[in-house]
Amino acid sequence: MPKELPQLDRYDTAILRALSEDGRMPVTELARRIGLTKTPTQARVRRLEEVGVISGYRAVLSPIRMGLAHVAFVEVRLSDTREAALQAFNKAVRGVPEIEECHMMAASFDYLMKVRTSDINDFRRVLGERISSLPHVASTSTFVAMEAVKETGL
Repeated sequence: MPKELPQLDRYDTAILRALSEDGRMPVTELARRIGLTKTPTQARVRRLEEVGVISGYRAVLSPIRMGLAHVAFVEVRLSDTREAALQAFNKAVRGVPEIEECHMMAASFDYLMKVRTSDINDFRRVLGERISSLPHVASTSTFVAMEAVKETGL
C-alpha cells in the first residue's frame, strides 16, 4: 500500500517554489523569503526531504551551451507489448544518453521520447543506430522541435 501523501501548507509550498528556482539558496535567505525564522525553515526543509517531496538537489545544465540544441520527439510503436518486452525496452532505453525522457503512453503508439542531440545529422545517427535497434521497436515517427516555449520541470 502506498504511503499517504504529505500535507503541504503555504510555507512548504513557498519553500518548494524557492528551492526549485535556486537549490543553493542559503537557509537564512529562504527563511526571509517565506516569512519564518531560520530554525523552523530548516526543520521544514528536513521534513520535506525525509518524506520524499524533495528527492535531491542538482545543477541545472544548459543543453544549448553544451552543444545539444536539437530536440526531437519520437513516437515508438513496439512489435510486442507483453510485460517481458516492455521491461526489455525500458531497460535498454535507460542506456541511451541521447534519450532525455521516455514515457509509456495510452495512445495509438506505445512510447514518446524526447531526444536531444547536437544537430539533425547526429539525430539521424541516434535514430538509425540506437533507437531503431532497441528491443521490439516496430516503427517510429519523429517530430522535430523548432523552439522550446517552456521547459522547466516542476
